[in-house]
Amino acid sequence: MNEIKINNRIIGEAHKPFVIAEVGINHEGNFDLAIKMIDEAYKAGCECVKFQTHIIEDEMIPNDVIPGNARESIWDIMKRCRLTEEEEIKLKEYVESLGMIFLSTPFSRAAAERLQNLGVPAYKIGSGECNNYPLIEHIAKFGKPVILSTGMNDISSIQKSVEILRKNKIPYALMHCTSMYPTPYEKVRLGALKELKENFPDAVLGLSDHSMGIYTCLGAVPLGASILEKHFTSDRTLPGPHLAVQK
Repeated sequence: MNEIKINNRIIGEAHKPFVIAEVGINHEGNFDLAIKMIDEAYKAGCECVKFQTHIIEDEMIPNDVIPGNARESIWDIMKRCRLTEEEEIKLKEYVESLGMIFLSTPFSRAAAERLQNLGVPAYKIGSGECNNYPLIEHIAKFGKPVILSTGMNDISSIQKSVEILRKNKIPYALMHCTSMYPTPYEKVRLGALKELKENFPDAVLGLSDHSMGIYTCLGAVPLGASILEKHFTSDRTLPGPHLAVQK
């Protein structure tokens, strides 16, 4: 069976599912709130806490684009919600002091370099960067395992990313993902796990789930999902563009 190893954790169908609490930017740039969410994820039994690393000047140009689930521009959201390198160092140290794994999604090469300097054990690449082939090439050079979400992509675009990872001999996992917040049950399409397995037989599989509740995750495991990622918050009433699907 296919496996990847992150620190000392072996991930694959022969092992229990690897559960990721995706805090993302739900801390709204508040370091103390990020610490609180780590504590809550630990109490919930999660093995991994994942954030997002944004160096917005390297990630995008100033813009007034307002996402469908927000009331302000994506530039203003990221400017408010980004963490400094010093804060990310402290968060990583705190996560690891609890025996969990710290991961973060980079959205630019500068962000990937920062995470490399932090010594992350693996990279999680979000769906929006699944076909960002220059970024994937850059991350592959670090030689660390990659967890790649595939929302909004088809087999042909995923194939190009996988070829980059294979060329660099990178252990990898593919996460089925439906990029709707929240995802209605009729749009989850767990059958996509079978499609991924057929087209990428060397991949570890997982589900990055935006639906309400845990039922989709329970259904994904017997279909081959070895990684389960859910958006996470300590309080659903908190503000933030991702909080419509929090667990």
